[in-house]
Amino acid sequence: MEKLFSPWRSKYISSFSGKETEDTCVLCDAHDSSEDETNLVVFRGREAFVLMNKFPYNSGHLMVIPVRHTADFGSLTQSETIEMMSLLAASERALRELSHPQGFNIGMNVGRTSGAGIDAHLHWHIVPRWNGDTNFMPIIAEVKVVSEDMAAQWKRLREIFPRMVLLHP
Repeated sequence: MEKLFSPWRSKYISSFSGKETEDTCVLCDAHDSSEDETNLVVFRGREAFVLMNKFPYNSGHLMVIPVRHTADFGSLTQSETIEMMSLLAASERALRELSHPQGFNIGMNVGRTSGAGIDAHLHWHIVPRWNGDTNFMPIIAEVKVVSEDMAAQWKRLREIFPRMVLLHP
């Protein structure tokens, strides 16, 4: 089997090295800030929120994050889990309306060794996918092509998202 390497990913992961301490977390900071556009916060629930990934694998890459800072998946309460799953489903519906993807990658990396770039705060990823959306750019040129303007996507998602959420107020 042939192996392909993505050196840009290790650069991304190492970019967090030393930046987070017990007192800081980029995901908590995004939630605690009122600068939703700057931080790309798409939606805020009671116990979870939705954030656009600033380093996306693909256009529209979202993350669903518990408000409570935890790296322990087993520590999530039933209500946190229900809200996160509801927001994942809402994210899929919103992304379908926004950009009509042909599929999705949905998952969570728990711990640094599993590939979590931010391992101190759990977060689900939902990445829209299209036939033929992978290419040689990350491997050859260490460049990831994101074909849509993130600011425009954020504005549109902020409009779409409230209609997609099926949570009780």
